[in-house]
Amino acid sequence: MVQPLRILVVGAGAIGGYFGGRLLAAGRDVTFLVRPARRARLAHDGLRIISPRGDLHLANPPCVSADDLNGAYDLVLLACKAYDLDAAMQDIAGAVGKGTSILPLLNGLRHLDALDERFGAARVLGGQCVISSTLDPAGTILHLNDQHVLTFGERDGSRPEWVAAIGAMMAGAGFEARVSETILLDMWEKFVFLATLAGITCLMRAPIGDIVAAGGTAATLALLEEARATAEAEGYPPRPAFLDRARAMLTAAGSSLAASMLRDIEHGAAIEAEQVLGDLLRRHEKHLRDGSFMLLAAHVHVAAYEARRMRAP
Repeated sequence: MVQPLRILVVGAGAIGGYFGGRLLAAGRDVTFLVRPARRARLAHDGLRIISPRGDLHLANPPCVSADDLNGAYDLVLLACKAYDLDAAMQDIAGAVGKGTSILPLLNGLRHLDALDERFGAARVLGGQCVISSTLDPAGTILHLNDQHVLTFGERDGSRPEWVAAIGAMMAGAGFEARVSETILLDMWEKFVFLATLAGITCLMRAPIGDIVAAGGTAATLALLEEARATAEAEGYPPRPAFLDRARAMLTAAGSSLAASMLRDIEHGAAIEAEQVLGDLLRRHEKHLRDGSFMLLAAHVHVAAYEARRMRAP
């Protein structure tokens, strides 16, 4: 029997709205913490998901604002952008109690330090997701491929029964939920891949296939190696099977693969420049003295974009 858990999903966008919506449709006790504009739209239009794995429409899903929070939740699913973390931590303070676990699905790793400092490491799980999704102008969540995997686990392995209970709650909820005993390594591997993909596609302003066609494979692999070496220096050497998959995906001729960061740049939107490439560069420079040319170039490129965007009227 699934243990009943009160779940607060922070954000009803492309990530939080997707996984939270699937959980809600499966009968789980889900409430969305959203901004007023999103709350009004959800009340009017409902939560809509268009997906190869099945479309979903939930009329008037339960929503709250930060001022409405009046008690602790069992699980807080944190699905905001990494650059919104400070505001999100302030918003969820009223929902975090003694028995609350926070499951972040943010990119990178820097958020773990911030969450640990604010709420205590014992409350913060490791987590990541693999999904390609976006919001269209009407607020509908568009699931762009057939992958929808959410992986999580205790970072120190101290509460296996609790993690198993969360896994049981997520089972059968319309997406693939995985409990991992190596969640920090899993997160580092995603960090390595994401930083390489974001760095090379943003630097070249092109998807992988076009970079390959232009003869840029060596540059891509050089950036991957800098990211891999950083992970190893931090104590989390990526596994050979992961590296084989990453190299194949990042060098595939004709591939349309590109980072969502590139799409955000093309639309003039905010990006996670410091939380992904900036953080990885700082970690690289802390440990390694052999230079980080590709990582440095990629970070300067996206940081310069952010500086220009912030100056725009």
